[in-house]
Amino acid sequence: MKLSTFIGRRYLFSRKEKTIINLISWISLVGITVSTLALIVVMSVYNGIGQLTQSLFNVFDPELLIEPAEGKTFHTSAINNDAIVGTDGVAQVSQIVEENAWLTMRQAEAIVQLRGVDEGYGAACGLDTMMAEGEYLLKNSIQRTFWSDETGEMEVIDEDVDFLLLGWNIMIKMGVNSMTNTPLSLHIPKRGSSAIGFTMDEAFNNGYAYPAGAFRIQEEIDNLYVVADIDFVRRLMSYADDEVTALAVTLRDHKMLANVKRELSNALGDGFTVKDRFDQKPLYYKIFRSERLGVFLILSLIVLISTLNLIASLSLLIINKRKDIATMRALGMERQQIRRVFFTEGIMIALVGVVVGLVLGLIICLMQQHFGIVKLGANAIVDAFPVAMRLVDFVATLLVVTLLSTLVVAFTVRRAKI
Repeated sequence: MKLSTFIGRRYLFSRKEKTIINLISWISLVGITVSTLALIVVMSVYNGIGQLTQSLFNVFDPELLIEPAEGKTFHTSAINNDAIVGTDGVAQVSQIVEENAWLTMRQAEAIVQLRGVDEGYGAACGLDTMMAEGEYLLKNSIQRTFWSDETGEMEVIDEDVDFLLLGWNIMIKMGVNSMTNTPLSLHIPKRGSSAIGFTMDEAFNNGYAYPAGAFRIQEEIDNLYVVADIDFVRRLMSYADDEVTALAVTLRDHKMLANVKRELSNALGDGFTVKDRFDQKPLYYKIFRSERLGVFLILSLIVLISTLNLIASLSLLIINKRKDIATMRALGMERQQIRRVFFTEGIMIALVGVVVGLVLGLIICLMQQHFGIVKLGANAIVDAFPVAMRLVDFVATLLVVTLLSTLVVAFTVRRAKI
């Protein structure tokens, strides 16, 4: 062990001398520990909230979305479906038809994003597990009894009935639930005609469907989306049987996302775009990353303030050790070696503080993950604050605290009159 390191360690951990200087040094250590702990805990909670929010979006947004590069719709018969389904890593391909619609019922109304999906969409993306009220049902066959004038008897026929899955807030706004027996009206402007009709039938394609239930995912989605059977939406839009606005691709393993995206892009050519979830909501992910960086920088300023305590503790220590400094000089130690003694003590304070802070932060985050100590409100999606620890946060915190402490200690020792 080097002499400067030995003396610095003795100054920090000496049991014989209990002075105000030692107390200030330990206060500096505790300050670094607490700021490091706070940085780890806050970043882990922020990561957990971000993952929770993204997982809610992921229920509604497919892993990959195939859209036409130009125009709004395309025909599935015009693309190589076998190449898509046969791509290694693709588990399922679902068809989507999406359009803005006007939803009405009596005096209630709402402008919604109507998404028509096929039978396998709900299970593939997990939407069928997010029903807050009612059941996941898009179409059903019911028996209807009526009097036939031709036969003079009561007859029973099977009739297909369309249903709607409403966003939670839309359901509340419309004043309906899954037990409502009155159908909701959907109106979409007729395409291909610039003439403005004088009646609803002239200006709009109209459709009627019963509410089957409501999903509760995320505020933005709950305020906007209504899900229906794809054939029902096609009839409203006057689309062909194979016409879609997008294809939703579900993967067997999310780790294969980059490879599948690249292979689909090559197979489909320039006429189509293949979007992952980042491409589908670029603004949200960019804002999330920017906010995460902003939170880290703000907390780093708190760490910087806590490391400034080292200036006071080292300055007082140097003043208190004047006699020891004179003894070191008499023993032949150079000024640079004496400065290294106090530099070593300052770095030790910082390293002990940051290591203890990281360990305590890890323990607190693990306790929150397993026991949910800090709870959320009664109406929250999860019971307790979510926590997601990342190795990069621990490494970045260690580097930032060490770097800031080194700069502060080096500045203090260099300016000290030794």
